[in-house]
Amino acid sequence: MKNDVTHTPAASRAVERLVTGMATSDGAGVRLTRVLTHDLQRRLDPFLMLDAFRNENPDDYIGGFPDHPHRGFETVTYMIAGRMRHRDSAGNEGLLGPGGAQWMTAGSGLIHSELPEQEEGLMEGFQLWLNLPAARKMVAPSYRDIPSQAIPEFDAGGGVRVRVIAGESHGVGGAVTRPDTEPLLIDVHLPAGARFTQSLPAGHNAFTYTYRGRVRVSGTEVPDRRMAILANDGRESVAIEAIDDSRVLIVAGRPLNEPIAQYGPFVMNTAEQIRQTLDDYRRGTFEAATVQSL
Repeated sequence: MKNDVTHTPAASRAVERLVTGMATSDGAGVRLTRVLTHDLQRRLDPFLMLDAFRNENPDDYIGGFPDHPHRGFETVTYMIAGRMRHRDSAGNEGLLGPGGAQWMTAGSGLIHSELPEQEEGLMEGFQLWLNLPAARKMVAPSYRDIPSQAIPEFDAGGGVRVRVIAGESHGVGGAVTRPDTEPLLIDVHLPAGARFTQSLPAGHNAFTYTYRGRVRVSGTEVPDRRMAILANDGRESVAIEAIDDSRVLIVAGRPLNEPIAQYGPFVMNTAEQIRQTLDDYRRGTFEAATVQSL
């Protein structure tokens, strides 16, 4: 049965550690939790950052994220509740609504904004940063809106529902597949007592993030708003059991094993490339970037 743990818990990757995340603000005062922080970038290569936001008070999100640049990586935004408007220097515009995602490859450089289109109510979602390999750091930027109805879903039995944003789960291909890093990003909804097992390539770094309820990951309890980093122990699955009605992100990717040089919103491989990036940005070359389809 797809919803059952067909392997014993011992065959599932162990939880190496739990991460609470760091409360911070970004953009124009948006309150969020930085779950995957700078000190975890090497451990969770190719992932550079995970921000989680869940705010009822509009004062905590209304300023949004005005114009800001990126180069050298991809951003994945997944919305649970609320609406956010994307605009960028290549002329792209899109409205991210509940259950939808946006996948942006900054590549050689892009300036964009993400601004709320609501004045009250819950604003909840995630932004994941995914590194690009050295050979693709300077590809032409690309952007894709993925409305909720375009994200494949399947019923795993026992009340478990799985949304496949990227990668593959139980033979269901995601809305996005990417070369090099081969990312997996799935959103698993489990009623209390339900189980779900996801296969993972042995060499990929992986983690889970519980954003509702409480679960056991390979026997370790992982409460709401906690990341579980999965051990690189050669095992090729992760087993999740819901203690309460729960929702969990499962994220995995193939590490690039390349140097990481980061300066704020720019991620390259060397300090010299960062200096060049800053010079390019000051000269306004990002705004002239051309865009291709993702």
